[in-house]
Amino acid sequence: MAYQVIARKWRPGTFAQLIGQEHISTTLINSLRRGRLHHALLFTGPRGTGKTSTARILAKALCCPNAKDFVPCQKCSDCEEISSGRNINVIEIDGASNNGVDAIRELRNTVAYMPTSGQSKLYIIDEVHMLSTSAFNALLKTLEEPPDHVTFIMATTEAHKIPETVLSRVQRFDFRTIPTRLIVESLQKICENENIIFENAALWAIARQGAGSMRDSQSFLDQAIAFTDGQLLLTKVSEVLGLTDRKLLLTTLKALVNRTPQEALTCLEQISIAGYDPRLFLQDLLAQIRHLLMLKLLPPDSGPSHNVPQNIDLAESEINDLRELSGSLSGEDIHLLFDMALKGLRDLNQAPDAHIALEMVLLRMSAAPYVRQLADWGSVPLMDNNQTTAKTVLIPLPGQNTRQNKSSDLPSPSEKSEAVKETHGGTEAWQELVQKINAVNSLIGAQLENCFLHELTEKRIVLGVNGKMKFLFEKINSPDFKKKLSNYITTFWGPGYSIEVQPINQTATENSQLSVAQQNKLNQEASIENLKLRAEKFPFVQSMQSVFKTEIKSVQKINQNQIEEI
Repeated sequence: MAYQVIARKWRPGTFAQLIGQEHISTTLINSLRRGRLHHALLFTGPRGTGKTSTARILAKALCCPNAKDFVPCQKCSDCEEISSGRNINVIEIDGASNNGVDAIRELRNTVAYMPTSGQSKLYIIDEVHMLSTSAFNALLKTLEEPPDHVTFIMATTEAHKIPETVLSRVQRFDFRTIPTRLIVESLQKICENENIIFENAALWAIARQGAGSMRDSQSFLDQAIAFTDGQLLLTKVSEVLGLTDRKLLLTTLKALVNRTPQEALTCLEQISIAGYDPRLFLQDLLAQIRHLLMLKLLPPDSGPSHNVPQNIDLAESEINDLRELSGSLSGEDIHLLFDMALKGLRDLNQAPDAHIALEMVLLRMSAAPYVRQLADWGSVPLMDNNQTTAKTVLIPLPGQNTRQNKSSDLPSPSEKSEAVKETHGGTEAWQELVQKINAVNSLIGAQLENCFLHELTEKRIVLGVNGKMKFLFEKINSPDFKKKLSNYITTFWGPGYSIEVQPINQTATENSQLSVAQQNKLNQEASIENLKLRAEKFPFVQSMQSVFKTEIKSVQKINQNQIEEI
């Protein structure tokens, strides 16, 4: 008898043998038991996840004369014929090669005929998205109202290409990629039954290469068995499939975590000797850094590796190694490594020599500072090359609050009156009010900034506008503007204030006769001068001035967000 490939020999024959699609098998079994099976089903999902196998299992559950609780016997002629695609009552159609309207018309003409045996007749249309528009239109009426003995099962990897008129007539089942751990368990059973000697790490390498597809993983297993002559060793499997050596990947990651460029150089030499694709290696390294962060975020008492979330699909030995490695890094450090590797991968796609680009990326990552070392960044002056004068010093001064004040809830009425009373007769309360209004309505706030507070009594506000600014005076003196301003004053200060606007020739220089914009400019200049004096007393600045004979040209205040960006 001719050799039968593993993917065909170990194809699931019952719902219990279907791996990774429990949500679908449970739904179909319950539908069969309650007599509520839909007449048209659509199976969609990635390749090699069990769509056609599930269609055949469902066909055997309906046609097998010896089925108990819809579990086929797998031994009768009907089961064997359906498994091999030869049963006359289960018609399998390849949508890719029979995509014309004539093929669908022929199908429609045969639908009315009763099954030769049993009570069910099934049409399995594989790659249904390949049907032409006219073929889909010819199928619509039959698909919506088929005879009682007919069930349609359509399979596709591209459900988005199927017309909405068809999707509205079927019951859709979405197949998921199969977790790597389940694929490894299935490969282990196959190897044990086939008397194949294997390393567990080799099966993990094969399953990862399958990328969630059971059929692809089984095909890779067939290839690896042939190459290794029945002894699946990780080194041999990596060689035949062109995979990255997991030990080398872990060694490289350790060199990056420990910031040891010499070890990174040794790893680069091994990568070059093995002939790995630089892009594939960096992609695998990105995935390992991602796993490193996931394990770092787990609580310390998360227990053994089988309690690890499913999104960390690794062998137990790898999980233990990465968990131990994550203890020496902070989450921020891992984020930094990931960002650098991701940027390096983009650079590799544009580099004329990917090997040289990979070398620079790994050496740069192995020499990067830890995030905690960047906390002292503020003590380093910014200077141009070959220049001894610091242009701008960006340092948080001692006692300086670098966090921006955020808007809080509106004050209570008692707080409003108290705030006005404390600064009654001055401009401080008015300046604060303009700032609050500007935060809510920047247009009105900008107009008020060019006014100045002429008079503030118990319930009377007199605003002054430079007589030369006729347009601004007319705008602020308009009833509509006064109404809006009155609403804001009621919100922040309380009700009962009257507003007057007067054109005044602004010749005085007192603070009470300055606009908010003018006053803010004076305050800013005074603040910068004060910061400059304080910066000159800073020990680091004094030492820099002493050593390099520098002088401070300007001082810039920075906030916490800028520090975090740096």
